[in-house]
Amino acid sequence: MKDTQISGVPKEIIKVNYPNGYYLFKLGKVLADKSISLNAFMKATDTDFKTIKKHANGLVQQIDLGVIDRWCKFLNVEVHEIYEYVRNK
Repeated sequence: MKDTQISGVPKEIIKVNYPNGYYLFKLGKVLADKSISLNAFMKATDTDFKTIKKHANGLVQQIDLGVIDRWCKFLNVEVHEIYEYVRNK
């Protein structure tokens, strides 16, 4: 069986539909691609597991810009590599 999660965080991109478009949540994929353990990510970014899990699974309702700033710095990525919004045409 293929391992598709890291402690409840999916390794694939999660698509969440909204009336005017959809969001792609890419955090789990970024972590997997960079071979960063969830534990190392939690410690290095001072982020609670539940927060990471919500963001990785597309369940987040609000985004804390301070958290995203820490994540982008640690992962050496731009925000669009973690989240993407695609508007319906």
